[in-house]
Amino acid sequence: MSWYFAYGSNMNEARVSARIGDTQRVLAGMLRDYGLRFNKASKVPGIAHANVVSVLGECVEGALFELSHPQQIHDMDPFEGYPHEYDRELLPIHTSEGVIEAWVYIGTQNRLADTLKPAREYLEHLLAGRDFLSPDYHAALARVDVVEGLDDVTLKQLGLSRHSPR
Repeated sequence: MSWYFAYGSNMNEARVSARIGDTQRVLAGMLRDYGLRFNKASKVPGIAHANVVSVLGECVEGALFELSHPQQIHDMDPFEGYPHEYDRELLPIHTSEGVIEAWVYIGTQNRLADTLKPAREYLEHLLAGRDFLSPDYHAALARVDVVEGLDDVTLKQLGLSRHSPR
């Protein structure tokens, strides 16, 4: 069995399905001793993607996908920019069914910056993961400062669309 933990835009199940096909199931999961940051530089200057950083005592909530076949993680790699934009590591994810080792994408050092904000359309994908998040975590995500009003060309550069879940 292979698992993939999504903490960013891939918490949107429709986005994952459009990218890699159907998965077996999805569980709520927590990555302990990591914090969610919007510090991974996108292809558009000033715009962030989500990332996780090691921080003792913090916790990242997200969606844990049981993959239908192991190849699906490789199918996700181009969407995550692996290995240049994100590295991929097996980490323990805490669930109601116990601890499950899953693939987690972590931004590469050369792509991190502290003064970035996510696009509104990007954050909406994270908020679509509501079913996998605690109310407090979801509310905190909803308060993230975002960049508004990007045009369709810029959204496409970010891998986003107002017209498709992908």
